[in-house]
Amino acid sequence: MGRRADAVLVLRSVAFNLLFYLNLILHVIAAIPTFALPRSMFMAVAKSWGRTSNALVAVAGIRVELRGLEKIPPGALLVAAKHQSVWETFTLFTLFADPAYVLKRELMWIPVFGWYAWKSDMIPVDRASRGEAVAGMIARARDEFARGRQIIIFPEGTRTAPGAPPDYRPGVAHLYAQAGVACLPIALNSGLFWPRRKFLRYPGTIVLEVLDPIPPGLSREEFAARLEQEIEGATDRLLNRERA
Repeated sequence: MGRRADAVLVLRSVAFNLLFYLNLILHVIAAIPTFALPRSMFMAVAKSWGRTSNALVAVAGIRVELRGLEKIPPGALLVAAKHQSVWETFTLFTLFADPAYVLKRELMWIPVFGWYAWKSDMIPVDRASRGEAVAGMIARARDEFARGRQIIIFPEGTRTAPGAPPDYRPGVAHLYAQAGVACLPIALNSGLFWPRRKFLRYPGTIVLEVLDPIPPGLSREEFAARLEQEIEGATDRLLNRERA
């Protein structure tokens, strides 16, 4: 029975990965004409990729539960999300009206991906520049907030395994202090079912939970402590629910 279950897990993972990357290729092709069109047309294609990718996870036996979407306020917003897998990178895109990710500058140099990141006005950060990188990020973010966009940042800067000790970087607190907009914390458990750097996709329910917005005006230190406490507390609750 164990071998049969393992074989089914592998077969479902193979089927999902093939469909996932086929869907990605089709949307990359579909997005090519949008380079001559307004940015909103490209964003529509990107959101279509996110929605269809989320539909495909059922092939791997994964269900998706989105909680607290009614807490998302309209207009300019700083979004700080836990980052455990690839899943949230395309899912978060579908939840907001006009999102922009904070990402490593090196990603802008990747053929095709970098071109699309440029087209969608993402916010690149040169981590090697340290203080200059934060200043540049804040300047770009202010411009995007002025356009009413939602800036998505992963406070730890990279994917972390479920249950790993948190390592929040100071960039999110600097951005909050300068932005003058609310911050929306997001917790999730995606890493249990879509592990980083692994081929297998495990059946179960991915839960993304939108938490209460943190209003602007807190000190940088108070905000940083509150953000980490709220995201980590909710994430631990989601992880423990699945492991129980």
